[in-house]
Amino acid sequence: MLSLNMFRLLRNKLLTSALQCSSSHGLQVQSRAAATLHLLHNCLELTYEESPMRFNYMWLRDHCRSESSYNHKTNQRNLDTGSIDLTIRPVDTKLEDDHLLLTWPDGHMSKYKLAWLAENSYERKKQKVVNERILWNSDIYNKANIQSAKWDKFMSCDDELKRFLQNYLLYGVAFVEDVPATVEATEAVALRISLIRETTYGRMWCFTSDHSRGDTAYSQLALDRHTDTSYFHEPCGIQVFHCLKHEGSGGRTLLVDGFYAAEKLRQKSPEYFELLTKVHIHHQYIENTDGHRNHMTAVGPLLEVYPWSTELYMMRYNNYDRSVINTIPHDVVQRWYVAHKELTAELRKPKNELWVKLKPGKVIFIDNWRVLHGRESFTGLRQVCGCYLTRDDVLSTACGLGVHLGS
Repeated sequence: MLSLNMFRLLRNKLLTSALQCSSSHGLQVQSRAAATLHLLHNCLELTYEESPMRFNYMWLRDHCRSESSYNHKTNQRNLDTGSIDLTIRPVDTKLEDDHLLLTWPDGHMSKYKLAWLAENSYERKKQKVVNERILWNSDIYNKANIQSAKWDKFMSCDDELKRFLQNYLLYGVAFVEDVPATVEATEAVALRISLIRETTYGRMWCFTSDHSRGDTAYSQLALDRHTDTSYFHEPCGIQVFHCLKHEGSGGRTLLVDGFYAAEKLRQKSPEYFELLTKVHIHHQYIENTDGHRNHMTAVGPLLEVYPWSTELYMMRYNNYDRSVINTIPHDVVQRWYVAHKELTAELRKPKNELWVKLKPGKVIFIDNWRVLHGRESFTGLRQVCGCYLTRDDVLSTACGLGVHLGS
């Protein structure tokens, strides 16, 4: 008589032989009203709710959610992925009560909800939006009539904070009003949603047009639309501004939805949009003043997209801090300049410009990966404070409050 181990070995060989014979044509294992299952040579094909999906066998074993494979208290993997046989195949499969059950050669059983598999399939992920957004020009934004959060309620009521974050994530910009015109109050309102990111400019900074730093922002000159810290390997996620005092004229803040302009470019010239996502260039910040010596540089494209869906998630657009272009072959440089010019033309269309006068008590939060900011020139003393926030912590706060981030 065959021993149990010999029986399992023989059964595995027979199943492997059957899988190899089935090749890409597949072997139908089981069918339910809402699901059909095929075992192919190199993957499992599941059709669920009329959507075909393919799952690599190694992936299925790696993503087992049994107690021995996954710690549900910490939401961390227990299984040692490096120990899994790369040629692993299930020796038994079963569809049961909206679940897929797989038995592996060592006898371990994995159980997956079909809805979970669908939710986490490449096919579904490719179609999903990671971050829901409302793209806008000035007319769209003004017609939306978005209400600013109020300081007292914002600081004490989670529902007000949730509404603020939802608006911020949808539009890339949001306001809190009636904030005391102090650095301390500005810090408190920032900490309500995230940790503050300390940079070479400090933790909380307060500046005037005193040229104390080697940056055009420390002057009375107009600033064209741009994103900040493009010269960081990870540009700051959120920019916070609070105008504490202005004794003069001018100084309005300019806001432009960079994603709106980029999508217009994608529709008009998809080849130029793609070029701006593929070509990496240098960005740098060089500061030589009596009190500060900095030389920071980073590399990245003007537009960054998720590779599986080409959804745009970050812009690095700063004509002031773009370094020497020496990362592009000579036969690509001209096309890059044409693409850059077309994107710039979209960004500079007057209908895309939203002008806001910042006054004491009105704090603005700007998505620095999406919304470009600038200002008009001004006269007199203008004192502005602010900070950068960590993007990850803003998103974590939003998730904790139940804010819907994507489809």
